[in-house]
Order: sequence, then C-alpha cells, then structure tokens
Amino acid sequence: MALRNALLATLLEGEASGYDLAKGFDASVANFWTATPQQLYRELDRMEADGLIEARVVQQERRPNKRLFSLTEAGRRVLRDFTARSPKPGAMREELLVQVQAVDAGDGAAVRESIAARLERSRAKLARYERLRARLLDGREEDDYLASAERIGPYLTLMRGRAFEEENIRWAERALAILDRRAGA
Repeated sequence: MALRNALLATLLEGEASGYDLAKGFDASVANFWTATPQQLYRELDRMEADGLIEARVVQQERRPNKRLFSLTEAGRRVLRDFTARSPKPGAMREELLVQVQAVDAGDGAAVRESIAARLERSRAKLARYERLRARLLDGREEDDYLASAERIGPYLTLMRGRAFEEENIRWAERALAILDRRAGA
C-alpha cells in the first residue's frame, strides 16, 4: 500500500491543510500506517500534480498562507480502485523480535529494557486510541454508532489498532514475566 492511498482515505473526512493532515494522521491512520510530515508533504505535492487532489490557497493575516487539499473525482476513482482489489497479506518485520530471538546469546538486560519500553509505548498508544474511541462514540453505544455513523471505516481501523496494542501489552507483560523468572528476579 502506498502513502498515497492512506492520504486519499484520510481526505474522505473532508478538506484539510498539510499541517492538519500531518497532525491528524497520527490520530486517524497511525494505528496501521506511519509517515513523517516531510513524507506527507512530498506525497501531497505529487498527488496534486497527478490530479488526485486539488488545493486552494487560504490567505491568512500574521501567518503564512495555507493550502487546503480536497479529493478530486480522479482521486476518488483511485481510492475506489484501491478498495476493489485484494490486498497482499501484511508481513511482520520487527527488530525487537529479532533481539528477543537472540536473547540467549546477547544482553538479556538490554532486551528486557527494550520489551519494557515497547510495553510503555503500547500502553500510551492504547490510551490515545481509547480517547479517540470516546470522541468518536460521543456518548453513544458502539452498536448504535456502527449502525448510524456516516463513515465507519475510521472506527473499524481503530478497533484493529486497539486490538494490536492490547496484544502487544499482553505479549510484553508475559515476556517480561518469563525473563524475570528465568533471571531469578
């Protein structure tokens, strides 16, 4: 999948500036796709040149002018074509797991620290996802939201992100307990 498709999907929410996309990217699709702000801006320029999005300039006082991006019909067609094909299965490529695989031959304390750091990052991400979930539901029950929301894609991907971080937490807690038990701690 290309960053292009993730940006097109994000623009389904409506017109947004590059800054808003970079800021909102973390809250909307970061549970399954990551990119730096520089990558986002470069891709937005390419997408505009390819006619997939259009930009309008908003004049601002005391601040630089900003460009607001929106999908074109060509961008919507690309997104429809993308959703119509079967995606390739994802592959896990995780440096931490290579360290864990080699823990018996390496520095067990350092690997333990890496797992503990992952645990804390996963807890922080899960807390951020829970805040996003509460904002999306806005006091509604999940079933009511899913039956009546205009767009459910963002919520479905949020469900996957939450499940992923919950599993990361379960695994890290168990791995730490095993390492501690083997170290006699």
